Parts: sequence; structure tokens; C-alpha cells
Amino acid sequence: MNALPCAIYVAFTGALLALVAGARSAAAARVVALVTTLTIWGLTLYAASGFVPAAGLQDLVNVPWIPELGIRYHLAADGISLTLLVLTGLAATTGVLFSWNIAERTGQFFALYLALIGGVCGVFLSADAFVLFVFYEIAIVPKYFLIAKWGSTNREYGAMKLVLYSFAGSALVLAGVLWAYAAAGGTGFGLAQLAAAATHFTRAQQLGMFALVFTGFGVLAGMFPFHTWAPTGHVAAPTGASMLLAGVVMKLGAYGCLRVAMPLFPAGFEFFQPVIAWLAITGILYAGFVALVQDDFKFVIGYSSVSHMGFVLLGLAAANATAVSGAVLQMFSHGVIAGLLFAVVGRMVYERTHTRQLAELRQLPLHRLIPFAAVVFVLAGLASMGLPGFSGFPAELTILVGTWQTRPLWALAAAGGVLIAAAFTLRAIQVSFFGRVEPVAPNQLERVEGNALHLDPITWPEKAGALLLLGATLYVGLSPDTLLDWIRPALQSPVFQTLFAGGAS
Repeated sequence: MNALPCAIYVAFTGALLALVAGARSAAAARVVALVTTLTIWGLTLYAASGFVPAAGLQDLVNVPWIPELGIRYHLAADGISLTLLVLTGLAATTGVLFSWNIAERTGQFFALYLALIGGVCGVFLSADAFVLFVFYEIAIVPKYFLIAKWGSTNREYGAMKLVLYSFAGSALVLAGVLWAYAAAGGTGFGLAQLAAAATHFTRAQQLGMFALVFTGFGVLAGMFPFHTWAPTGHVAAPTGASMLLAGVVMKLGAYGCLRVAMPLFPAGFEFFQPVIAWLAITGILYAGFVALVQDDFKFVIGYSSVSHMGFVLLGLAAANATAVSGAVLQMFSHGVIAGLLFAVVGRMVYERTHTRQLAELRQLPLHRLIPFAAVVFVLAGLASMGLPGFSGFPAELTILVGTWQTRPLWALAAAGGVLIAAAFTLRAIQVSFFGRVEPVAPNQLERVEGNALHLDPITWPEKAGALLLLGATLYVGLSPDTLLDWIRPALQSPVFQTLFAGGAS
């Protein structure tokens, strides 16, 4: 576990090195980025190999930072943190592989990319609310430049919308945390310290603080009705940034809800629990129906991502060990599967056909032109639908079972989202890869001898990234206890047990 803080420092060091290397050559920047992300992933796997599950956070670093305000540089981890850090390492590595084609200002791209990763790792390790907020902001800023500079459709609009929503959410979080800090006597921002002080807050204070903090984090988690930034941001972002946005950045919001808002303000959570559940269910169904009628391939995946994140929020709202463990497992599963779907659509398909319109893609025999992409998308689609054998199945099943234990009606309503997911996924597979064989306009594709259609073959970085993500969803799907054995003990901590007792009442 002591290796985990190094992931933060390696990410920021790698960002500086990528910037310097990029001034010399794009190839050097790519190598620096890949080595950095592999090192981060290796550190998380090394920590996982020696991890002893326990109830509660295990301290890693705890030193004064701003003593006058009681702020400490306090890093700690448990099975929840470790699960999401392993996901971050995997998503970061595969994102670099799918960004191998970045040729314009390559060093700057990977410097921002790695800085974002450093912020994400910092959030997952922070045990001080102020430190968590600082890392949270660090993770937000690079997103704007990655999308605005290297994005595609409406990139400046998508980047601005994403960042404005993110900063508005973070402003709510900061207001709630500062309110809690002041109400606790202004002695410190430690999560455990604030949780202990919260027992003395009035009910009105808890309701207000919880509403601010949970809503602020919920914005980044794609919670309905604050979700509209997500599909727009996904579509505008370059492939690697889309993978990070869906794979780990949206998890920051869900993680903040679970780690900060819910345990610090249990009375507030108990009051708003039904509202959160029905907003999650609405998001699952609404985003699923919208995905079903989209004509832009990437918008289909964008709204699919919002729908699947609704299951995470529903698991948190159910507030029992089964549902919440399923929610954390779904965070991992969604990060892997959504990243893979965006990789296929954004890199393998769009970069070759220069179109994301399903009406145009259906004119192409993509299953013959790029068969590897077709096979990967079919498998990723089946995983997204929750087919047994893939990670989506145990994750969503665990959430629904846990939700049934709390409120059967919530589980029944959310189960409709599984059917809608099957519908929009099968439609996307059929239309995009197995449509008619007539070619599109000549200016969209190269032609070779014999007037046959030709697309560039899938490259080795794309194949390597796809196989890593497929391997992860298959491994977790066949052996979900690998992650659940980390997650469940963390939920046995006193702060979570108190939360579950109140949420079930």
C-alpha cells in the first residue's frame, strides 16, 4: 500500500518529462507517456498484491500542510480506493495506446493527460477533504485543454460546457465542506474528523451540507438532470480523453458521493435517499431511451455511459453493503467497458471513415473492412448489456439484488434499463458494423485496385489496448470476488455501518 502515493508523484513527473520530450520528438513523448502510465498501473498492482483488506482507511502519509487551518497532507486507502486506482492505471495505459496517433503538440497533449491522471490518483487517496478538493480541481483543468485543442465536433463548446458544469459542481462541494469545517469548530478538514463532528450538527445543517456536497459531486457523476455535459463532452473529446472522461473522471463524482457526502452527513442522506434513487432511475431510463434514437455513433455511447452510471448512483442510494459493493464494482466495470466502446468508435471507426453518422456507416461493410474492430465492439457491447461472463453482469446484478433488499420497487424500475441497454446496443452493432455493403461518397474512403473499399488496418497499439480492456472485463466477469474481496471489508468500517443503519430505516 505504501507504493500508492508514488502513483501521484510519477504522474506529475511524467507530465513534465512528456512536455520536455515533446519538444524534441512526438515519439519520445509517446514513450514517456506509456512508460509513466505503465509504472502507475504497476504500482497499483504491486500494492494490490500485498493488500490486506481491513475495515476503514489505512494511513499512507499524514503530515501537516497548512497548520493554521488544520489542513494536513493526509493520504490513505482501503479496498474501494485500491479498486479505483487499479482502474485508473489500466484506463491511463490504454488511453495512451489509443492516443498513439496524436501528432500535433504531442508533448503538450500527454503532459495534460498525465497531469489529469495525477489529480485522479490524488482524489482516490485523499483522507483530508481540502486535499481531496485540490486534487479534484487539478483533475478538472486539463480536461478543458485536451478537448478544446485536440477534440473534434464542437470541441470548444463541449470543453466549455464540461468545465462550467464541473466548476459549478466543485463550487457546491467547496461551499458544503467549508460549512462543515466552520460548524465543526474550524479545527481541521480530515474526513474522519468531520464525520465525528457531524454527529453534533443540527438536522438542518446536515440537510444543507449534504445537499450541497452530494449535488456537487453528482454533477460530475452524470446524475440526472445535471448529466447533459457528459454526452457533449464525450463527443467533442479526442479518443484518449473520452476514455479517461468515461473511465475515471466520472468516477470522481461517484467516489466523492460515497466517500464524503454520504458518511459525513448521514442524516442528510437519509432524508434525500428516495430523491437520489428516483433521480438515478430516471437517468438510467431517460439516457437509455435517448441513446436508442441517436444518429451519431459517439452520442449513442455517451448516453449509454450516463445510463450505466445511473446504476452506480442507485447502488449508493440503496445504502446497504450489497448494493454499495455492486456500485463500486460497477464503477470499475463501466470504466473498462465504456473506455473500450469509446476506443472503437472514436479511434478505430471515426479516424478511418471520418464519419460517426449511423446512416453513413450502415452503407459500409465494416465487419469486412475492419473485422478486428467489429469483433471488439460486439464483445464490448455484450459486456455493456450485462451478458454473463463479463464484468457488467455481476456489477449490475449485485446492485439490483442490494436495491431489492432496500426497496423492491426501485429494483423493478431500474431493471427496465437493462432491456433498454440491450435494445440500443444491438441497434448500434447492427447498424454500424453489419449494415448494407454499398460504399459511401468517394471522398470519405480510399480505394485500391479493383475499386474495392479500403481502410487502414488496425494498429498494434489499438490491438494491445483493446485486448487489455477485454481481458479486464472478462477477468472480473468470471472472478468478481477478486475485487469484491477488497471492497466488502472497507464497507465494514464504523462510518459506513452507521450510514447503512440509517439508510435502511
